[in-house]
Amino acid sequence: MTRMIMHGCNGRMGHVICDLVKEDNDIEVVAGVDAFGESSYSFPVFKSLSECDVDADVIVDFSNASAVEGLLDFCVAKNIPVVLCSTGLSPEQLDKVKEASGKVAILKSANMSVGVNALLKVLKEVSPMFAAAGFDIEIVEKHHNQKLDAPSGTAIALADSINESLDNKYEYVYDRSTRRQKRPVKEIGISAVRGGTIVGDHDVIFAGLDEVVTLSHRAYSRAIFGKGAITAAKFLAGKGPGMYDMSDALA
Repeated sequence: MTRMIMHGCNGRMGHVICDLVKEDNDIEVVAGVDAFGESSYSFPVFKSLSECDVDADVIVDFSNASAVEGLLDFCVAKNIPVVLCSTGLSPEQLDKVKEASGKVAILKSANMSVGVNALLKVLKEVSPMFAAAGFDIEIVEKHHNQKLDAPSGTAIALADSINESLDNKYEYVYDRSTRRQKRPVKEIGISAVRGGTIVGDHDVIFAGLDEVVTLSHRAYSRAIFGKGAITAAKFLAGKGPGMYDMSDALA
């Protein structure tokens, strides 16, 4: 039985994951951490990691970028692997993630769903063919009106997957309003839409001469991310130091 701490247990994803764990006989939430304490859970909830004294095999984090540095310090000090799902991390925070992975197991993924991770693999295979044929590449992501960061971490991950397969020769462009010129060949346009209750839509558009190919992923509920996080947690428990991603957990 994998013992898990849910970091950010009172957030939307925290609630989703805790509910899903109830139906899984191979994992249990032994404690939650959230600045807004809640007593309705069957497990203890602490307002900070420094207060948490419960032994666990892994931490799943769906909190906020501002809490990540303290989380990493805690995981290194306690030698507890962490599934890091918070997005919008700064370059400095990403450097700290990399540093911490030398001491503890970290699984970081911009998107926990099986579908998106399959799409990442597909993009690495097809992007060179489309680029060689002169296709322009655009990414459009859509999320609910409560999402704080833009573009989404998933959109950046999709762009990175494409760019890595193209020897990182493409520039990311988020806004064209200040320039008046034809579209350069070696750029990936990334657009963000925010509205309503959209869980998460991502379209990768390859636009060529007289034809367009679009690869899409639609999330219809947050449960797909929760299931992926649980799979990742069970995979990561007991692993040695290093950086892991969902492709490792799904292999």
